[in-house]
Amino acid sequence: MTVTTSTIDDLIRNQNPFGGHIVVRPQQIWGKSFPDVPSINAHASNAVFDAVDKVRKRKRETVGITITAEKGLGKSHIISRIRHQLQTGDGSLFIYMSKYDNLNQIKSLFLQSVASSLRAFGSQKVMQWQEIAAALINEAKQWEYTPQQYINMYPGWLSQHSSKAIVHLTESVLKVKPEITNPYIVKAILWTLSPVHINYASYWLSGLELAKSQAEEMGLPNPKSEDREAEALSTVRQILDITSNYRVPVICFDELDIADAADNGFLAAQVIANLVKDLYNSLKQGVLLLAMYPRTWEDQIKALPEAEAVIDRLASEQVERQPIALKYLNSDDIVALVSQWLQDFYEEHQQTPPHPLYPFDETKLRELGKSRPTVRSVLKWCAENFAPPTDGKLPPLPLPGKTPPPLPPHPVKPCFDNELANVEASLDSLMEDQITISTALWMAFNNLIGQTIEGVTIEAIEDIVAKTVDEGFIDFKIVGNKRKVRIGVSVVQQDRTIIGAVLKRLIDYKKFDITRGCLVRSKKISPNATLARQHLRILLKEKGGEWVSLQSQDIKPLLAIYFVCCNIESYELKGEQIVDFIEQTKLAINNPLIREILSAPSGQEPTNLTDDGLPISIPQPIANADNIDLNI
Repeated sequence: MTVTTSTIDDLIRNQNPFGGHIVVRPQQIWGKSFPDVPSINAHASNAVFDAVDKVRKRKRETVGITITAEKGLGKSHIISRIRHQLQTGDGSLFIYMSKYDNLNQIKSLFLQSVASSLRAFGSQKVMQWQEIAAALINEAKQWEYTPQQYINMYPGWLSQHSSKAIVHLTESVLKVKPEITNPYIVKAILWTLSPVHINYASYWLSGLELAKSQAEEMGLPNPKSEDREAEALSTVRQILDITSNYRVPVICFDELDIADAADNGFLAAQVIANLVKDLYNSLKQGVLLLAMYPRTWEDQIKALPEAEAVIDRLASEQVERQPIALKYLNSDDIVALVSQWLQDFYEEHQQTPPHPLYPFDETKLRELGKSRPTVRSVLKWCAENFAPPTDGKLPPLPLPGKTPPPLPPHPVKPCFDNELANVEASLDSLMEDQITISTALWMAFNNLIGQTIEGVTIEAIEDIVAKTVDEGFIDFKIVGNKRKVRIGVSVVQQDRTIIGAVLKRLIDYKKFDITRGCLVRSKKISPNATLARQHLRILLKEKGGEWVSLQSQDIKPLLAIYFVCCNIESYELKGEQIVDFIEQTKLAINNPLIREILSAPSGQEPTNLTDDGLPISIPQPIANADNIDLNI
């Protein structure tokens, strides 16, 4: 609909579509992404689409592609384009990895990334796991049901036959797939079609341990702790070989330009390059995609032992085995990019601007192209200059009694809002990420040094000094009140098998120099975990410790500001600005989770807990679903 310019100008003053949106986060790879102009660096994305087509048509088995670009040039934008384009068809699966928390256990981390990626929705609006499970059953039974139909039928099958239904389906698959050597992987994949078992199944497929009773019910043996890293790559290969019968796996490694190193001295990009070489050699089929800075390619990849063999696999299709370089933007690219962003913005708010680039001037935008800018620098310029045209005039002073125009937002605010939206979009997985949660808490408490909260004047946040056998069980220590208060904090979300070991440390006040142990956890502790519950009783009843319930609404803002800090260079912020924002908004000092950790312990278990180990949104079966007899 047509509206007046003044209405649009009011919108522009209150909404900035470019503010805080200069960094593509993993959540935007999977969910709603930034506006995209397919013609920009189309040569890179088309190379991936062509590779997928070649593999699908059996012209190639495996293809390796590496994309290089300087910071801000659009690597993650390209990856997001690839993911969303592939999602429109049913011929591929997308797997994405961008976190490398422990390079010494890269195979286990990769397995978890594979399992997590396959939980994302595919072209049929169900999880990619469920698409594969349906394909397995259809081939084994020569049926043609959709994943959603199976999801609807599973409750009836399980009610009638219990777990025998899954045993029967697993045996049917193995009859037509004798090359599959691990029947439990097939069984777990088939369990993903059960609405009440999907979270357990994907957790097990991640290489993690289920509660004993749940593992027995589903007929899935728990992995042995000492074998997990050794078995992880074998499990990945089998999962990908199974999936590649029905879809071309596109496996993407992003954010490789970090300085972290494994114990063998290899940096992240080198560790992943060696992993990709192994995958290239062993996978039945697939496309392997890496994104990195040109300097990372030159200094790290080319410096690897047997570098030539690695490069042959990382750039298997490129001329002279060189990576695909992204191009800087020209004037036409800039006009197209800004026009697309503004089109989405005005359509969302049902506005019709005077021209597609309003409030910008096309001549000024084209002038930016002369300096060959990056995508990020153009979006930053737009964020800083997004305002109604003033024709060189100063805005009028407010009349007496009129409300003055609002002050410009804090420079951190749009970045924080962007990260908060990303956190909300991936909250289920983040609530399982105890390392990230712990780090976000550590950062929040560090910003409160010198403050008095709940009777505790925070003086320092310290690491726990411990022998190797005790490392990693207590995350950090809050020191206050002239060291009379020393709270050891441990976040335990995912590793239910170590909850007893954590509690054992939290009650050993002398050994770890603490005066209070604090467990942060959102999930119940099983009554069957006898030793853990004994330690818990000592912590709460004898030691004056505390169990603080981790609530998503409390941790969300702390995670968001932590992610802003992680991307401080990309957002082009300063540390002082982030600190100032935390203080102005009272984001940390008024946070209920922060205050509960510092407050006097209640001596009671929290009441607002979820079931052990399982998040959880359970999809409900659709009523009146088609049903068929399994004939067991």
